[in-house]
Amino acid sequence: MPPLVENPADCKVRAVIRFLSAKGSKAAEIHRQISEVYGESVMSNGMVRKWVRAFSNGRTNIHDEERSGRPSVIIDDLIEKVDCRVKENRRFTISSLSKEFPAVSRSVLYEIMTGRLNYWKLCSCWVPKMLTEEHKTKRLASALTFLECYSDEGDYFLSRMKHGYLHYTGDETWVAYITPESKQQSTEWRHSSSPRKVKFKQTISAQKIMCTVFSDRYRVLLVDFLPHGETINSAAYCETLKKLRRAVQNKRRGLLTKGVILLHDNAHPHTSNQTQDLITSFGWEQLDHPPYSPDLAPSDYHLFLHLKKHLAGQRHNNHDEVKTIVLWLSHQVATFFEDGIQKLVPRYDKCLNINGNYVEK
Repeated sequence: MPPLVENPADCKVRAVIRFLSAKGSKAAEIHRQISEVYGESVMSNGMVRKWVRAFSNGRTNIHDEERSGRPSVIIDDLIEKVDCRVKENRRFTISSLSKEFPAVSRSVLYEIMTGRLNYWKLCSCWVPKMLTEEHKTKRLASALTFLECYSDEGDYFLSRMKHGYLHYTGDETWVAYITPESKQQSTEWRHSSSPRKVKFKQTISAQKIMCTVFSDRYRVLLVDFLPHGETINSAAYCETLKKLRRAVQNKRRGLLTKGVILLHDNAHPHTSNQTQDLITSFGWEQLDHPPYSPDLAPSDYHLFLHLKKHLAGQRHNNHDEVKTIVLWLSHQVATFFEDGIQKLVPRYDKCLNINGNYVEK
């Protein structure tokens, strides 16, 4: 006959033993009755007799007594040995470490790693390029120049860019016809027991066009698209700068004479003699931008970052549909563009404090 109640809690079975024992039932009869209800494997006859004796001697607690626990095997010598293994190979797993210390459990090794030695397994940070000492020196010089101006003039240095000067940031980016949805965008509210949805991996479409964006602290001034299939070069960039100059004349009347500070990276089309001669003829100043430093370019760490998020999951069928990103850019509030410029100050400061290395956030 199958048991009437399956997998009862130990305390419930002991409560029944205490009740029947108080009524005067013998240990053998108590074992027979609980076996009929809970199954023969719930408690042995000898264990029933043990609990009957305990309750007869005055015990009232049906729960297990607190135990002192297993003695700790974590000793200073073991901690030192584990620390040495970590320094020899920082990519080991707890499983491989347990093979070197077979007498120590995995849980104890994990406690040593995290609780005693304060180690955590962290992924490497992807960076655009392995910076050389020369690259770091240039980054430090750019940061120092920028921060010295900010230290001397305070907020006026930024307000000078806003009122007395125009501060333009510009860069190019590829805009694909089809941009896959990001993994974060596919998140949904679900119960923990709900079946997990799968998402097939997609790649950015081969069809794409080059887009150049220039903005100041208030809004976008120019969005220029190259013909389909063409990429940026010195001649194309000079034509874009001429368009920018006309845009400044139309949208910022009278400010060309007050001076323009141009911030763009040092890609070859930006630094070529043809481009530099044109910028000089305009009478524009340029902020020094160190090589391989997208973390110090507002277009990379701010504008294009949000633009890519906006494009994620969208599908465009032709060149004209891609140009609708101009609407998204024009609908951004002024503080959106100002935030990108404002973040330059803490980023340059952090770059200076970490000796020219990349700034993560």
